[in-house]
Amino acid sequence: MTESPPLFVAEHLHKRFGDQVVLEDINLSFNAGSISGIMGPNGAGKSTCFNVLTGMYRPDGGSVFFDGEDVTGLAPERIVEKGISRSFQIMNLFDEFTALENIMVATNRVRHGLHRPFWDIRADSEISHKAAEVLAMVGLTGLENSLASDMSYGQRRALEIAVSLATEPRIVFLDEPTQGLGADGRANLADLIGTLQEKFTLVIIEHDMQFLFRLANRISVIHWGQIIAEGTPDELKANEWVRTSELGKMTTC
Repeated sequence: MTESPPLFVAEHLHKRFGDQVVLEDINLSFNAGSISGIMGPNGAGKSTCFNVLTGMYRPDGGSVFFDGEDVTGLAPERIVEKGISRSFQIMNLFDEFTALENIMVATNRVRHGLHRPFWDIRADSEISHKAAEVLAMVGLTGLENSLASDMSYGQRRALEIAVSLATEPRIVFLDEPTQGLGADGRANLADLIGTLQEKFTLVIIEHDMQFLFRLANRISVIHWGQIIAEGTPDELKANEWVRTSELGKMTTC
């Protein structure tokens, strides 16, 4: 049986800011239905890589392909239209909106018809029903009418993931999703991500190595702006560089 090509591929990515080379010859691929991880020490270039992959930064060299289509350098809104979505390390929520309203404004129907007044959108039962379904995916059923500002930190993290799902993506990039969460919050988030894998391809950049090693099918390690190791969690635990680095200490603690 012929193996399906990866859903998302990055080839020979380069990125510099002034005289500083941040990414050098980055090659990545993510298979459909998988959970992939990107990890590395602070300042390694992983956040810049994430921003290049999701259209926030245009690479200075190399290409990005999604489902065989070249999407290199497309604006973030075009990237979203293609079926690529992301969350952010710093949450981007409308605190004065309810959970349901935060999802409604992110749906494709609303984003493509922003000329409509918001009170008209609020009364749209079809959009409201779709938003409620997305909230249910992340375990927030019953909180539809709660203001985002009144929700717990863990609920807000789940809501931000729900916002990224509202665009009906095929692949979702999660930027440091455990940021600010305690042990219980990380455990709940891990369960949520495991459930989402049934419907979405997921890519996670994460500083919590235990969290990433528990979930990811394959992990890429970025250091000095390059991929210095790749493999399954077990393969990386056995990797000599990872074992002797600070990252290795985090994976065995």
